[in-house]
Amino acid sequence: MASPRARFTQLIATPVVQLTYEHAKSILFFYVFATQFVKAQRHLRARGFISTFQELYQSVARNVIHLFLRLPSTREKVESQLGQARLDIEKKLVPQGPDVVRHLSLPEHGQSVEWILAEMEKMDAEMGGHVNWRNGKLSGAVYHGGEELERVIVAAYQRYCVSNPLHPDVFPAIRKMEAEIVSMCLRMYNNPDGAGTMTSGGTESIIMAVKTYRDWAREVKGITEPEMIIPVSAHAAFDKGAAYLKIKVHTIPVDPVTRRVNIKHVKRAINGNTIMLVGSAVNFPDGNQDDISALGELASYYNIGLHVDCCLGSFIVPYLEKAGLSDGENGLFKLLPFDFRVKGVTSISCDTHKYGFAPKGSSVIMYRDAGLRQYQYYVNPSWTGGVYASPSLSGSRPGAIIAGTWAAMQYMGSDGYLDSCRDIVTCARTIAKRITSSIPELYVLGSPPASVVAFASKHPKVKILEVGDIMSRRGWHLNALSGPAAVHIACTRLTLSMVDTFIADLKDAVKESQISPTGKGTMVALYGLGHSSPVGPSMVGRVATMFLDTLYKA
Repeated sequence: MASPRARFTQLIATPVVQLTYEHAKSILFFYVFATQFVKAQRHLRARGFISTFQELYQSVARNVIHLFLRLPSTREKVESQLGQARLDIEKKLVPQGPDVVRHLSLPEHGQSVEWILAEMEKMDAEMGGHVNWRNGKLSGAVYHGGEELERVIVAAYQRYCVSNPLHPDVFPAIRKMEAEIVSMCLRMYNNPDGAGTMTSGGTESIIMAVKTYRDWAREVKGITEPEMIIPVSAHAAFDKGAAYLKIKVHTIPVDPVTRRVNIKHVKRAINGNTIMLVGSAVNFPDGNQDDISALGELASYYNIGLHVDCCLGSFIVPYLEKAGLSDGENGLFKLLPFDFRVKGVTSISCDTHKYGFAPKGSSVIMYRDAGLRQYQYYVNPSWTGGVYASPSLSGSRPGAIIAGTWAAMQYMGSDGYLDSCRDIVTCARTIAKRITSSIPELYVLGSPPASVVAFASKHPKVKILEVGDIMSRRGWHLNALSGPAAVHIACTRLTLSMVDTFIADLKDAVKESQISPTGKGTMVALYGLGHSSPVGPSMVGRVATMFLDTLYKA
């Protein structure tokens, strides 16, 4: 039997223990509630009531439809349609027939150069050969600087075909060329004392910027749940980087007329976890530019990063002022300030393989200073293989592409890029003005200052995606857009001689879409499906996955 002292101790201790336990549960509950409330409040501020309600509705609708799609009869029908889509994709991409030779295993003995070249020619012919991109019926994709520049790049590539900047002591010239490429781009964007690196393309440049701001914010500001704010018109690479790096994205609408991001919405979305803002000069979908100065003011005030995506603007927007084209015409096509001269801009990405005419697989990411660039690096000082350090995602990199890029920039020179800018921008503006003046069923999105022109329908009987499919049948390779449905052309040197043909074909395509609409075609099927129902995006995602799978079908 316990002593009176023991019973007394037990008596007074029990309520204390219970009280402490109850307090702990309450504290935990209120902590979780407060945390989730703050997250919900921030989300609501960023999205607004209408967008938040729409997101909620879409989520519920998707779940309901997905339950419906699980019914055996419905699932069988959907899988049948997706199976047909897979066959259609394979028919377009994978050569068929008994005469097709598939090289699935290494040859027993090495083949001759003559055999290899002949086999390459045969593979080109199996699917009807390459698209004839030289005829100029192409939106972007091929940024060709001319046959002589092509020979210069090939010579540089051949000279350094086995080089690798991972070993600068073995290939010192490649190290020097890469540093000089970055330096030339920094000066072009008015930041000679800045810092940067080369990457494999715009996507890697953007992902590197996202990684840099994430690590900077974690070390400097203690942010462990990072968020970023991007316009709806920003490149998908920002969403891709956020998905890889576990960063929440707030997507902000653009003004329907100017196509610039809504600055008030951006400001409302900023909170204590915001690590970066994003603006484009120019954006990929419709070729318009965000108000970088206004974004810069917000970035400076809240001490967060501002990345300007100039991947597409590349060697065009820095030369508009010198070409006398930055002020536009009668209030149209005006270029706003965009480079490091704008206070608050902390990084810029520029694709050398677009209007720099460098070989594909080259881009530059630039920072206001070297201190910020250090957050891009990956350093492992304790690896058993030795100290490992790399400036970007890749370890080994093709030094030949660096050499080709350096050679292209030396060949073109500032005067060459100035002439190129003047020709290409004049071409794009001519197309925009002629669409506006001579095709009343269409309108140009915003007031694009550089090389891209996007157009949509303002006539109820003209479906722009069907117009795009008709243009495809006429040999044009254009880009379909959504939100709103539109089609764009990114002008290059190859487009210069094709303006009259493009406008004539576009007029005929608009008429045909009115007279005999079919409701069929690649653009109509893919982009129409994507917005016809809440479940549309997931279906499009499955079709896109099939496409990617088919790319690796030998």
